[in-house]
Amino acid sequence: MAKTDEKVGIVYVYGSFNNTLVQVTDLAGNTIARLSGGQVTKHNRLKANPTIAMFIAKRLKEMIKDYGITSLYVRIRGQTGGTGPGPGAHALVKTLQKEGFKVISISDITKVARGGPKKKGGRRGRRV
Repeated sequence: MAKTDEKVGIVYVYGSFNNTLVQVTDLAGNTIARLSGGQVTKHNRLKANPTIAMFIAKRLKEMIKDYGITSLYVRIRGQTGGTGPGPGAHALVKTLQKEGFKVISISDITKVARGGPKKKGGRRGRRV
């Protein structure tokens, strides 16, 4: 039985509530493709929409099929200090699976704020 040689890529998805950004790299970290919601739609309010994320995934498939990538590691990142990734991130991963890519793992790499910058108002706070 012949072993099939499958190429693996890493998909970085940044999903905020204003936009969805996607970058595909090989395992060495070299960028293969980069797309955002603004490149797919001209409407500013639709950039983070799950429907637009489906179109991003379909265009992404066309861009990376030349490299022979069949399996993907997915890393989803939301806005730092936010409630989680935006609405387009999960729709994009679902569409990539429907397009025929084998998703090996999905991990959340959202940064967590630890304290953050000093709040305004001085040492004793805002006095009313």
